[in-house]
Amino acid sequence: MQTAYISSLIFAFLTTFSVAATAAPSIKPDAPTPLAAQMTNVEQSTKVNINAADAEILRRDLFGIGAAKAKAIIAYRESNGPFTAVDELLEVKGIGKALLEKNRDKLAIQ
Repeated sequence: MQTAYISSLIFAFLTTFSVAATAAPSIKPDAPTPLAAQMTNVEQSTKVNINAADAEILRRDLFGIGAAKAKAIIAYRESNGPFTAVDELLEVKGIGKALLEKNRDKLAIQ
């Protein structure tokens, strides 16, 4: 008798657990946004003010600009005053048309 009672309790417990597990909604997480798409959004929204940016910002945020070119941009800005147009970057030693075109969308003059 006691064995039948314990068996009935175990059966009831397992049945309840099974029903609860199958009745619970399965939560599927949204597909993660690819890292490339996240970077594209950040890059598009971030503009570098070449009249106010320091060497670290220029180096970090612009393609093909290392420490030497960033210092050259700042030196040109300090000796000739603020940039009046993005194309004026061509006057800086080491910056050519190709490099300017790669960074044109990221540059701002404010």
